[in-house]
Amino acid sequence: MFEGFKLTTIATGEVDLRVRMGGSGPPLLLLHGHPQTHAMWCKIAPLLAQDYTVVAPDLRGYGDSSKPPASPDHETYSKRAMARDQIALMGYLGFDRFCLAGHDRGARCAYRLALDHPQAVLKLALLDILPTGEHFRRTDMQFALGYWHWFFLAQPAPLPEQLISADPEAFYFRDGRGREHFTEEALAEYLRVIRDPKTIHAMCEDYRAGATYDFALDEADRGRKRIECPVLVLWGSKGEVAKWYDVLDVWSDWASDVRGTSIESGHFLAEEAPNATYEALHAFFSPDQSGAALPQRSLPE
Repeated sequence: MFEGFKLTTIATGEVDLRVRMGGSGPPLLLLHGHPQTHAMWCKIAPLLAQDYTVVAPDLRGYGDSSKPPASPDHETYSKRAMARDQIALMGYLGFDRFCLAGHDRGARCAYRLALDHPQAVLKLALLDILPTGEHFRRTDMQFALGYWHWFFLAQPAPLPEQLISADPEAFYFRDGRGREHFTEEALAEYLRVIRDPKTIHAMCEDYRAGATYDFALDEADRGRKRIECPVLVLWGSKGEVAKWYDVLDVWSDWASDVRGTSIESGHFLAEEAPNATYEALHAFFSPDQSGAALPQRSLPE
């Protein structure tokens, strides 16, 4: 995976992030989803690296990045905290402004980053999500049954951790959950990290934060803050999001310049439909009048 990329660990101040970097040109930060790692970008990151400096970290709590102790209010695993990590990471690499794409939980970090640090994000791509607050506000039986894991993982410790630890592979990657679309190397990576009890606990904390701290932030920003940069929203035509929502209509309440489309895929767009996902991202991030001044620097050795 990731031929020509460099794998390293970078200290951001709060946590240490495992980071995969490669390519040259304008900076593009890629954030992965749950319960995966940066390896989810393995099919399209090399293509994007032909035109961009691609930076793909493991989020805090995931993969081989730090897993700090949880805080009582779950702020430690909030998307605001994860966004701070990314600002520090990109600043360390010399990028004060960058393009950003996120999938799943990484997309939740990404839109929070764009709300909290609007000066940093030039263009934002969000894969297969709605804002966290919108999901909870719109919860009905379909959502509760379809995304039941949101409510299970958010239960107080240690119940979810104990149950998942009994058979992590069966819980996360049982047949029928998209694993047939993962490369052999990526699946081995996912299975390796989810067997770590610290990772399981951190992922539960991520969802506890979603149901509390993240939800409160979204509620506070609703109607008061909007994402200022251009936004691309992609979603899987075979997934639940497409069935339940008018995706662009929902996002139009959160961003002034939003466009998007469905991809013929389930939830794991970058791995199920890498060519279509790459083409959509590449077309969106390609420099135009609004992106011509993207910074370009060499990655540190």
